[in-house]
Amino acid sequence: FYKEVWIIGGDGTLNYFLNFYNSIEIPIVIFKGGTGNDFATSLYGKLNTTEQINKVIDAIPQYVDAAECNGRKFINGVGVGFDGEVLQSINAIRILGGHLGYLWIVLKKIFSFKELSYHIRYEGTTISEKFLLVMVTNSSSTGGGFMVSPEAVINDGKLNMVLCKPLPILKRLKNLPIIEKGKHLNKEFILHKMVSNVIIECEEEMLAQIDGELISAKTFDIKVLPGQYLFKY
Repeated sequence: FYKEVWIIGGDGTLNYFLNFYNSIEIPIVIFKGGTGNDFATSLYGKLNTTEQINKVIDAIPQYVDAAECNGRKFINGVGVGFDGEVLQSINAIRILGGHLGYLWIVLKKIFSFKELSYHIRYEGTTISEKFLLVMVTNSSSTGGGFMVSPEAVINDGKLNMVLCKPLPILKRLKNLPIIEKGKHLNKEFILHKMVSNVIIECEEEMLAQIDGELISAKTFDIKVLPGQYLFKY
């Protein structure tokens, strides 16, 4: 029997693995080998492969949270609307690679994307309005380093919901570097909440990304799964 699993890939590879082996109980190690690698970065920072191997060999396994969206598990995050539109342009991301590709497409979408109407229910509260960004995350970053949820902790039993209210194009451009660096949570156009469950409803089928994989739905039913998996880090 295997004592632990070492995976080389990005957030999407890890997502497929966790959904295929959804009851795995042995420790997991993820090495950066994908487009974004956001969850691996949250565990290992900027360690190179050799440094990471040296660290995890003797590391004590620790439980980390995961979450579920419409019955599919995820471990990094879900982005509805804008994030789904960005991911749909996956070919450009692949050509440019990682954070650069994500940034390029974000810049293009800033000029063309129209805010969408949502009904969002969480912790006994209901919001019905338009938002530019709708993110629910377990980890702190997306898109290879955009610090959308800088206060996220992967083992606190909570998810971070970050909503960005409508902004004109010039303000979108001005605030992009602020969001990239994770300095946006105190801005008046940002709503940030810690949640255990959230239901995001749209009037029509909406694109979204789940750990960097494209999905679509009218309703996104999301809940945290505290201490779901063992990782060595």
